[in-house]
Amino acid sequence: MHETMGTALHWYSLCVVALFFKMFALSAYQGFHRIGRRKFVNPEDAAVFNQPPAKEDLPQVQRAAKAWLNDLENIPIFIGLGIAYVLTGASPRAATWLFSTFTIARILHTLMYLLGLQPWRFLAYAVGILCLLGMSWNIVAVLYG
Repeated sequence: MHETMGTALHWYSLCVVALFFKMFALSAYQGFHRIGRRKFVNPEDAAVFNQPPAKEDLPQVQRAAKAWLNDLENIPIFIGLGIAYVLTGASPRAATWLFSTFTIARILHTLMYLLGLQPWRFLAYAVGILCLLGMSWNIVAVLYG
């Protein structure tokens, strides 16, 4: 077993990589639908396939774009809090649960968004927010505890 396994840095790094792959998959999902249906809003993209530009993106692409925007509201906060968490030496045991649960919640949020499933999307979002609050609590507890 590698000596960093079980540390906050280990879990943080693993989860950041998983979130990168999740966001990359979301981009690939958009590309799959655009290329599969040969529908592109950008004229230069449409020209590559000798197609006229579409007036609007496909519904799947629009939904994925909204999920992507939601990621951009939440994942950078996780990245920033995670760095502070690791640097302050907050609980490695709590990090395991907070970081991995946040990551799983974001993956589920994206899936629920793409499938249009409520209240599951909201619940996944709420779990992620609770993890961010837990991270914040642990950081403050180390700084002022």
